[in-house]
Amino acid sequence: MNDCLFCKIMAGEIPSKKVYEDEFTYAFHDIAPQAPVHVLVISKKHTPDVAHNADLSDQELAACLRTCAKVAEMLGIAESGYRIVNNCGEDACQTVKHMHYHVLGGEKLAAQMA
Repeated sequence: MNDCLFCKIMAGEIPSKKVYEDEFTYAFHDIAPQAPVHVLVISKKHTPDVAHNADLSDQELAACLRTCAKVAEMLGIAESGYRIVNNCGEDACQTVKHMHYHVLGGEKLAAQMA
């Protein structure tokens, strides 16, 4: 999509600090981290949110979760634990309408919902 922030990041039109990339996903550091480790994992195929996951193949959808786990391993938070968050829609505070997952860790996270 031409006006999508995350599509522009993937295209290199907006700089990002890339963590990982494969044929289905792109992962990069969040510019406003909520934890010592805060990485966004996005699908390379634009879909607005998880509610529209039928837009993705099973392989593309599974790749997003596998990438979350790879990122946690790469950044050294897999053993101590991490949180994967997906906001879907306005009431959940989704600000970019491109399906994405937040991988958060690097410290003891609050027990309350994010």
